[in-house]
Amino acid sequence: MKDTPVVVIIPARYASTRFPGKPLALLAGKPMIRHVWEKAIASRADAVAVATDDERIAAAVENFGGRAIMTSPDHPSGTDRIAEAVRAFSGVETVINIQGDEPLIPTELVDELIRLMQSDRKLEMATVAVPAVREKMTENNVKVVFGASGDALYFSRAEIPFVRRGGTDPGCFLHWGIYAYRRDILDRFVALPPGKLENSEKLEQLRALENGIRIRVITTELTTIGVDTPEDLARAEALLKGRL
Repeated sequence: MKDTPVVVIIPARYASTRFPGKPLALLAGKPMIRHVWEKAIASRADAVAVATDDERIAAAVENFGGRAIMTSPDHPSGTDRIAEAVRAFSGVETVINIQGDEPLIPTELVDELIRLMQSDRKLEMATVAVPAVREKMTENNVKVVFGASGDALYFSRAEIPFVRRGGTDPGCFLHWGIYAYRRDILDRFVALPPGKLENSEKLEQLRALENGIRIRVITTELTTIGVDTPEDLARAEALLKGRL
């Protein structure tokens, strides 16, 4: 088996409280999962696969020429699904996690994460943040603060950093749910139990911080739309048409 140092895994499940079957929802005439796969396959990654527990998603991926890996239906998170799927590859050094509901994720952003992980072998994890308008943020928007080193200090659904009266606003950053993991760190991460912070905020990246795993944060001005609802899909379609 040929070594694949950098692998992109796209976790995708059919069940969704707000939007059942969304990976297969049509966006500009193609299943949404295909848009994500096309963005990933255009990157510098050595391999791309969709990790799913649903035969309908697997069939759709294989129909457009992608690779689908069937995984256990019992995984508590997409990260656990990725950890299982990556075992199908050999020689993996870096794993990129792109959510199956990010059809407009910029390929250049994926490449930037890959370059970062390859240029600094000491990095354990990396993710992305974008400048945000504080007044528009809600508890559904995950915010991140990071230090001078660029490493994440905390992720929260709350307003962070809070600006006290008379304080200076350093800016608010919205977290994008795309990650790069060193392979051994991914295995360590999924073996850890959820901690107090994760159970409080319902953000699994806090499990890494609670256990001393550093997460480097890169910032970008690029744009995307995560699709959680049919309304988001309509917004994504409008944005996609505007780019054509």
